[in-house]
Amino acid sequence: MITSESMDKDYQVRFTDGTHVAVSDTTPEHGGSGEGFGPHELLEAALGNCIAIITRMFARKHGMPLEGVTVKVNLNRSDPAKAVFEYSVDFKGDLDEAAREKLTRAAKACPVHKTLMRQLEFVQV
Repeated sequence: MITSESMDKDYQVRFTDGTHVAVSDTTPEHGGSGEGFGPHELLEAALGNCIAIITRMFARKHGMPLEGVTVKVNLNRSDPAKAVFEYSVDFKGDLDEAAREKLTRAAKACPVHKTLMRQLEFVQV
């Protein structure tokens, strides 16, 4: 569970899972100080980080020579009726095409990707 708490500066929020702490904020043009990740950037990071982690796990489990992975994610909200996560994945290492295809399939199986594909509901408790 994440706990978010407003800070002294307008629109800054400290959030924690009880162990790790980070700061979110909005941009100066929206009244914030720009000293933390924006909320939509955190959504992008959740997907990108999950893809990077799951592909590294998959590669290690299957003995693939994956040296690193770079994931770029953009949340395109230009259509008010939908949110589109546009992403690219770059695998580093001496990987053949078959290995790259398996890693690409593993990326699509990341838990955050699966969660975002589900019907979402919001319940205030």
